[in-house]
Amino acid sequence: MISLTSGHLFSMAATLLVILSITLYSTRSVRSAEGFSLYGRSSGAMLIAGGISGACVGGAATIGTAQMAFSLGLSAWWFTLGEGLALILLAVFYASPLRKSGLETLPQYLSVHYGATAGPLATGISSIGILFSAVASALSGISMIALIFDLAPWRAAAIIVLLVAASVFFGGFKGAGVSGLLKMAIIWMTLFIAGAIASLALARMADFDTVFPAFPWFSMAARGVPDCLGNLASLVVGMICTQTYIQAIFSASDTKVAAIGTLTAALITIPVGLPSVAVGMFMHAAHPDIQPILALPMYLALYLPSWLGGIGLAGILFSIVGSIAGLALGIGTMVSRDIGRGILHIVNDRRILLINRVTVLAVTCLAMVIALTNAETYVLDWNYMSMALRGAGVFIPMTLAIFWTHHLTASWAVLSMAASTAIAVFSRFGLGLSINPLFVGLSVSLLIVSLGLIVSIAHNGRAA
Repeated sequence: MISLTSGHLFSMAATLLVILSITLYSTRSVRSAEGFSLYGRSSGAMLIAGGISGACVGGAATIGTAQMAFSLGLSAWWFTLGEGLALILLAVFYASPLRKSGLETLPQYLSVHYGATAGPLATGISSIGILFSAVASALSGISMIALIFDLAPWRAAAIIVLLVAASVFFGGFKGAGVSGLLKMAIIWMTLFIAGAIASLALARMADFDTVFPAFPWFSMAARGVPDCLGNLASLVVGMICTQTYIQAIFSASDTKVAAIGTLTAALITIPVGLPSVAVGMFMHAAHPDIQPILALPMYLALYLPSWLGGIGLAGILFSIVGSIAGLALGIGTMVSRDIGRGILHIVNDRRILLINRVTVLAVTCLAMVIALTNAETYVLDWNYMSMALRGAGVFIPMTLAIFWTHHLTASWAVLSMAASTAIAVFSRFGLGLSINPLFVGLSVSLLIVSLGLIVSIAHNGRAA
């Protein structure tokens, strides 16, 4: 436990109260299912940027990055750097055609192009992947709350569930967007001040070169080139296929706003990892015996003025909550729309809204359970695995549906999605292969899709 002063506790409580109050007030008019999930398709660029960056910059981008930097240094920056690169690609190439579709979920989009089976299959694939990202933020949040308040981990998990409910359960996408903007303002202020102070302290270290040799501390390939490239590819492919970010695009008032909002989120997200890296490295030098996952919250409490440290702790806590909330909302929207409406044929708007809200709560609770049983694992590894599994089966069929429409038949697309995801999961959990599951899944997907295209071209040639 960290001994917090009254200044820490007051500024932390006040910051949380202000964020929650503004979020709840801003969402008081949300009553319909579409208003909950898409804010009535009237989101401006800043609300989209808040929703996306709020989900991106959670426990992994802050506490998880500092955790890995504590052990490996600069290569921990790959996470937010990769997120930003993925969002730039999403803004430039994918945002406009997705928003023009007028749909609400990625599975809906795939169903339009590949038939009714593709939608539920994509829902299942995406939900599993997104859940693992929520687990990553849950690991960070549980450790942080347990440290600050000397609570048992399960009690810390219960607090996170309550905060998620308050931030998104009632207001949906608008709640996630507003809280995302607020927390990003706080994180930018506190993290960059913390990073600057940590960097100056590192620069004054007399034995800096001895403590931090160039490799691995200042190498972007500290865990090896294949591992780093695999993680980067997982981030790019996985984020492009994630309902949470695509949902923000669908909520935009028009295609231009969708692209601008997504690009703004990228510019907000990329730099966040750098101050977390500086803090992680400083804590390695100053407190080498602590648990790495505690590096950032301990630094905020011990090395910043109490009022600023309290604000920073609140911002990090809400970044974790907002990330879990945004990710859970993505799953809730897919389940309510693609299973509730699509399979169960529920047409009552209030029931769809209820399914969405209950799913958000259930996903949050499940993420807490998984995190509690995997407390000693690396936060970023959960995110990399999440991105790999959600992108392995969906990326190639989705990209073809957007940029080369009507060439891949529904049966081959569905086979590709199912087989590539199953083999990627089996390679990771069944065989324990060291190769990134993304490359396994993409290879299988590419093989099946190529066969499907060859068969389709041959069939069309005979028909002609």
